[in-house]
Amino acid sequence: MSVPSSEVAALAQLGSETAALGDRIVGNRRRLHEYPELGLLLPRTQAMVLEELARIGVDAIREGTGLSSVVADIVGTASTNGAARCVALRADMDALPLVERNELPFVSKISGCMHACGHDAHTAMLLGAAEVLVRRRSEFAGTVRLLFQPGEEGYGGARIMIEEGALVGVDAVFALHIDSSTPAGVLLLRSGTIMASADTFGVIFRGAGGHASMPHLTRDPIPAIGPFVDGLSHAAARETDPDDRVVLSVTQVSAGSTFNIVPPAAECYGTIRTLSRRGRTLAHERLRRVAAGVAASHGLDVEVNIYELYPPTVNHDAATEFFAATAEGVGLGVVRMPSPMMGAEDFSYMVEAVPGAIAFLGARTEGGGPLHSDLMKIDESMLARGSALHAAMALRFLAQPSAR
Repeated sequence: MSVPSSEVAALAQLGSETAALGDRIVGNRRRLHEYPELGLLLPRTQAMVLEELARIGVDAIREGTGLSSVVADIVGTASTNGAARCVALRADMDALPLVERNELPFVSKISGCMHACGHDAHTAMLLGAAEVLVRRRSEFAGTVRLLFQPGEEGYGGARIMIEEGALVGVDAVFALHIDSSTPAGVLLLRSGTIMASADTFGVIFRGAGGHASMPHLTRDPIPAIGPFVDGLSHAAARETDPDDRVVLSVTQVSAGSTFNIVPPAAECYGTIRTLSRRGRTLAHERLRRVAAGVAASHGLDVEVNIYELYPPTVNHDAATEFFAATAEGVGLGVVRMPSPMMGAEDFSYMVEAVPGAIAFLGARTEGGGPLHSDLMKIDESMLARGSALHAAMALRFLAQPSAR
């Protein structure tokens, strides 16, 4: 699928309009970057988004009740021969619990909190698109719904927004994620599974504590941790279909209180990443089996808790092709990902509810770290181009009902 030649000039004009807004878009991103917030409640971020939407002049604004979300509609005034359509564009807004090490004039001013995943950029890009779309509302029929979402980083904000009605009446939903490791001007995407599921686990090996000088009188749980980690590595490497990848990572270990006491328990925690429902079920079963086997061989009891977070993110085929064609139309280079990322996204809930797709916009810059790094930086010249892509997606979708 490609953009018809009749649309090329119009898409180029969109790029010019968002470029003219470049300073404002970058300024909004920097305002957000300086004052990041965590989780579902982002009062300062929400206030800034509401202020900008009021200035821009959208048609309707609704605030979330269970989280600091913002849903805003832009209603086109052009006539239509059929039923009006609704397309949603999503930007997440929350940050990460991380100390920033960048030397920037707009470095985070909130201790232990940083926009290391680019959500400040996502919000700024969607606000830029909103400004262009409001100016062009006489050119389209239907509704563009703007979704500003908190709590993507492990809190399931997308699911809560859906429960509060954010996708009611929506025909398709799209999201754009900045990527600081991909060259600027490149859009990464793929049809089908693009990102993994994410679950967490906690395993507690329980024995009997005592004096460290007399371990034979204890049941020491600490030696169980190593075989458990090795067992997970074996399960992931030797028992998993390579076309249905699984990641089992232990990321936290806790045991003991001082040097001369064998503790009664040793705990470890980590994450499970999979690409399918079947792979997810098997990964849970294997983790429980490994934990039980290690505990038995060490004469210990074990408690295993697995907490399901996000399902795999699965892009719809038609939505992916539409995304690719539109990106090329606004001058971005489209690269098809050969395999999914093992990171996770709660946008997965949205594309389970309605057709849609997410893509990654390259914004690599010299000296910047990857996503979730304390040195993460982006090429801010890409923000206006992201705004142009958002606006183009909305306008083309509403003009072409067959693009679902």
